[in-house]
Amino acid sequence: MAFWQRLREDIYSVFDRDPAARNVFEVLTAYPGVHAVLFHRLNHALWNLGLKWLARFLSAITRWLTGIEIHPGARIGRRFFIDHGMGVVIGETAEIGDDCTLYQGVTLGGTSWNKGKRHPTLGNNVVIGAGAKVLGPFKVGDHARIGSNSVVIKEVPARATVVGVPGRMVEASGEATDHVRREIARKLGFDAYGATPDLPDPEAHAINRMLDHIHALDRTVRQLCQTLRDAGIDPGEPCLPELNGCALHSAASQEGWARPGDPGTAPDGRNIGASA
Repeated sequence: MAFWQRLREDIYSVFDRDPAARNVFEVLTAYPGVHAVLFHRLNHALWNLGLKWLARFLSAITRWLTGIEIHPGARIGRRFFIDHGMGVVIGETAEIGDDCTLYQGVTLGGTSWNKGKRHPTLGNNVVIGAGAKVLGPFKVGDHARIGSNSVVIKEVPARATVVGVPGRMVEASGEATDHVRREIARKLGFDAYGATPDLPDPEAHAINRMLDHIHALDRTVRQLCQTLRDAGIDPGEPCLPELNGCALHSAASQEGWARPGDPGTAPDGRNIGASA
């Protein structure tokens, strides 16, 4: 009875996570990720019964049929879904919680040749993007997200988002902070992708930090000006350069620099004809 319940859960979990799934027959016949998980349930049972060679042999056949390699010793929870699936590798001592999702090219691997625990442990509701590599015997917390093509080699807290090589956490920001960042970005004359939460990556994180810094400086200058006015000193209006339509080479040419490629200039923009 438990087997059929697990089978039903594995099949119907696809509909919750893949809008392309149309019916049960299609899922059963055309989803290699589902095939790999179902075969693993059988192989894992054989492994636990001590029939290790048979379990490894059947897992090799499963890899040949689906392009997904799951070691029969790996422990996988309920409603596990592998989308697309090609190139997924899950090591022997890997442990996967309930309701986890992996995309194509994901590796849950190890960094040691020593026996014992050497593969990661995923909590519940973890999502790992295509091509990501999670390497080592550490835990990925519940509800964590790992971005595509990331390389993660250390523990990931619950509800964290990790991106990049090596993997770095992207901190979540509140609506008020996002609003301030968008306003600063608008003043600077560009629509900063770093000001949106839709693409959490290290570059976006760096841009967000710069926008926060600019906002803090702007607030400090206003406070200083107000303090001077309260003391009877008129600081005057701040003379800030116009940002719209500014040309970087106009300021550079005043310092004896010109645009790279202009006649009489070096590749780095220096005016090599001015000193003759």
